[in-house]
Amino acid sequence: MVVILRCCPLIRWLSLAVVLGSVLGLGEDLDRPLFGPPGSSIWVHDSDPGLKKALAFAEERYNRVSNAMHLRRVSRVISATKQLVKGIRYTLTVELSNTQCKKSTMLRTCDFYPELNQLKTEVCIFEVWDIPWQGASTLLKQKCQPKVESEVEESNKVEDPSTSQPLEESVELLGQFKEFMTKYNKVYSSQEEVDRRLRIFHENLKTAEKLQALDQGSAEYGVTKFSDLTEEEFRSTYLNPLLSQWTLHQPMKPATPAKGPSPDSWDWRDHGAVSPVKNQGMCGSCWAFSVIGNIEGQWFLKNGTLLSLSEQELVDCDGLDQACRGGLPSNAYEAIEKLGGLETESDYSYTGHKQRCDFTTGKVAAYINSSVELPKDEKEIAAWLAENGPVSVALNAFAMQRYLKKFIVQSKLEKGIILQEGYISPSEDFLQPLDDRPRCAVGGIWRT
Repeated sequence: MVVILRCCPLIRWLSLAVVLGSVLGLGEDLDRPLFGPPGSSIWVHDSDPGLKKALAFAEERYNRVSNAMHLRRVSRVISATKQLVKGIRYTLTVELSNTQCKKSTMLRTCDFYPELNQLKTEVCIFEVWDIPWQGASTLLKQKCQPKVESEVEESNKVEDPSTSQPLEESVELLGQFKEFMTKYNKVYSSQEEVDRRLRIFHENLKTAEKLQALDQGSAEYGVTKFSDLTEEEFRSTYLNPLLSQWTLHQPMKPATPAKGPSPDSWDWRDHGAVSPVKNQGMCGSCWAFSVIGNIEGQWFLKNGTLLSLSEQELVDCDGLDQACRGGLPSNAYEAIEKLGGLETESDYSYTGHKQRCDFTTGKVAAYINSSVELPKDEKEIAAWLAENGPVSVALNAFAMQRYLKKFIVQSKLEKGIILQEGYISPSEDFLQPLDDRPRCAVGGIWRT
């Protein structure tokens, strides 16, 4: 997967040169964090469309194998998290209650029993793996147990929509909102919720207009599938707001500036320094893949051989990060130095889950002796990349709530870790350039 985007000046850029020690791996028994490094699980808001899809899939699979006479559906979401893997893995804790419909009925048209003693509520834990670009979902786990009837809460009931006050807005706004609901298949639980989402939608339109007026790049802002979410909902559901506050285990020294100006364009794929796209699978190990891609490129430039190095070694043996729960490239570089190097993919193959560290010093195929932080100036970054090879980069996704297309300039660091492979100058860009700053080519870690 390759994406062209605008280099963001305040994003932390991580790279390296080319070494030693040993660290212990973290266990998998840590409490799941509310937020964490790239690849970790984050809490999901009830309005998340992906969550709604995962809930519907879990309901369908539950009812398919259930021996009950009546259909059951989710009456309450107790908790929900999602993790970016090859696709998205949802972990759902919900209450399932009886409806008045038998199995031949469409579930979404079914009402719950009004009598609490007829609900027969269960508490269930589901794990759903969704791969949107393949249109595929898989139920990884289902575990249910009865809930004590006295604990069933009245929160399952939806308030009478007639009690909410309608929002008096222009016909144009209502038309835009209706078009938005149709385009993104938005369904709300009550008229009160419709009114609330309309107000949020209106505020987001006004914010998009302000962003458009203030934008320093060529980005275009407007209605997106996130336009009915508050900023806090979007941040907590889709981003990682504590990444910018994550403490580096050790500070990184600044990179030595490039010796000369950058060429008009440069792509390390054309020069043999980038290995084929890999697949992180059901593991939040984007940080490991980005670091390994960086080292593969650096090793190629130093020794003339492009090796496929082991991400699994980092997942198992990097004690500074959290394996499939996320990590930081800066920590990974430090861990590789302490370990003494990296084995090849063939010697230490990828499994997509944390195992006992099986690192063998005698099988080290590549090593590093330092890592550096690049400057914030985009031209300096481009010149350094062309002279020194691909770099590891954290992708800024905060502006995506209202973003439509073209290039963004933003300063907030939130979301995932990828590999930057090259750039093109504005004169070669397929869009009309607004300035002379380079556009970056980045590689992801999912096969599509």
